[in-house]
Amino acid sequence: MPSLLIEDLDHVFEKTRPLWAEMQDGHLFLAGGSGFFGKWLIETFLSANRRLGLNARVTVLARNPDRLQAELPHLVSGDELTFLQGDVRSFPLEPEVYTHMIHAASDATMPVTPETADELIDVIVNGTRRLLSYASATGVKKFLYCSSGAVYGPQQFTAPVMSEDSYFGPPSASFGSAYAEGKRVAESLCCAEAARTGLEVKIARPFAFIGPYLPLDAHFAAGNFIRDVLMGRPINLTGDGTPVRSYLYAADLAVWLWTILFEGQSARPYNVGSEHKMTVADLARLTARFSKPPLKVTLGPSSPDSRFKTNRYVPATERARRELGLIDSFSLFDSIDRTLRFYRQPAEATPLLESSKWQTSTSATLRSEMADLATSSLKSA
Repeated sequence: MPSLLIEDLDHVFEKTRPLWAEMQDGHLFLAGGSGFFGKWLIETFLSANRRLGLNARVTVLARNPDRLQAELPHLVSGDELTFLQGDVRSFPLEPEVYTHMIHAASDATMPVTPETADELIDVIVNGTRRLLSYASATGVKKFLYCSSGAVYGPQQFTAPVMSEDSYFGPPSASFGSAYAEGKRVAESLCCAEAARTGLEVKIARPFAFIGPYLPLDAHFAAGNFIRDVLMGRPINLTGDGTPVRSYLYAADLAVWLWTILFEGQSARPYNVGSEHKMTVADLARLTARFSKPPLKVTLGPSSPDSRFKTNRYVPATERARRELGLIDSFSLFDSIDRTLRFYRQPAEATPLLESSKWQTSTSATLRSEMADLATSSLKSA
């Protein structure tokens, strides 16, 4: 894969620039470097480190660092970036000193089945326990845990957005709740460690995203639709497209995660996402129009439940806006456009710190039509 678009790196850097001073001569431990979040965190860390001359380092824990480096050959291991191979539950504990730690090491792409439920819970809960212990033992001052909006369980029909003060939860008598229940327990472990040791534990609850490095072959609708455009094939939905989602662009995701790490209150969760909702069907139609001619979109059969209630997954982000000044900076149109440009650029393009000016490849007429589609979807949702 190529490196991130220079305008995305510029955006993250400019939005977080005042926060990086505390990383001067610091050492970050990042668990989960090969995932969607991890790749963005590595690249934006290196960008800030080089631009500001922080003399900081990052150690990245990954199950298969060789594969990660093969996927991202522009990430050259060296003094500022080192890789550690291992499972988050059993990696070798080295006598190192770290100033910051980020735990983003749980696989949201793993299907939850009766065969995988136990493993998934074990990775989330015992992996978090091990990292918290390691953080306290190695001098970490600030620890960011990447939880999930799944901790709220199914969004109630009467709740247009899900706030951090919502006291719902996933159905416990279901193996399908393994991921969500694991995240809930892990959050409790984080808060207990903060109370016991004084470790500053920050909790992010991410929702849905779009952008470079999002898996195109997993159960993420936005990634699947991007894949179909890249391959020039029709977009076929298995359902009726009525579920409502919102999508934060990945460059903003990186801004939010860094800001929560550096500035968030300890043991206080923050939703990470967008409140600009859209049905999955309209997301498919919007994405399809980035192909010339537009791709055909086919909807699947309606489920009995969809006639009576709407499947929603939309966060309330007022806490992040009010306390941390965080916003979503990109329209869904621009998010799709940038993601497609990333995947269409040559792998050798866009060195990490090379400057360039972005020129959109999409006509003003199409941009206006897509904006109208997005607006109509918001009203119907």
